[in-house]
Amino acid sequence: MRTWRSLLVALFVALAPLALAQNAGKEAAPLAMDPGTAKRAVALANELRCLVCQNQTIAESNADLAQDLRRQINEQIAAGRSDREIIDYMVARYGDFVLYRPPFKAATAALWLGPFVLAAIALFVLARVVRSRRRLAEEAPLSDAERREAERLLGEKGKRK
Repeated sequence: MRTWRSLLVALFVALAPLALAQNAGKEAAPLAMDPGTAKRAVALANELRCLVCQNQTIAESNADLAQDLRRQINEQIAAGRSDREIIDYMVARYGDFVLYRPPFKAATAALWLGPFVLAAIALFVLARVVRSRRRLAEEAPLSDAERREAERLLGEKGKRK
């Protein structure tokens, strides 16, 4: 399943510049992209976040900006740039947010640590609520009248079955 998806994405990335050129009314010279180059373009597209969708890579997104970024990747590959140079270019142009897995540094600390901080706060609140409920149960035992009433209600409930 994943192999088919990768092949479809590779085909889409390879053909996107042709479709864009036809939509613009220009005649496009066909891009002769060998399978290794197409695979490299897909790998790079999977490393970059769509700045419009934000929860998809540019390989998965159909947004105009994602199509433009895929075209830029293809152009830079054709120009002979390395993967690192292409990624560095995108980061210089769009910032660390364009990386689908941004590096850990001061500017991205909240992105990396935020879920853990929220989970710790949730556990702290849960512990406090459980502790306060236990304390209330221990501090206010049932009176004899309340206990008899509870037994009567529980007994009636058992008889209805």
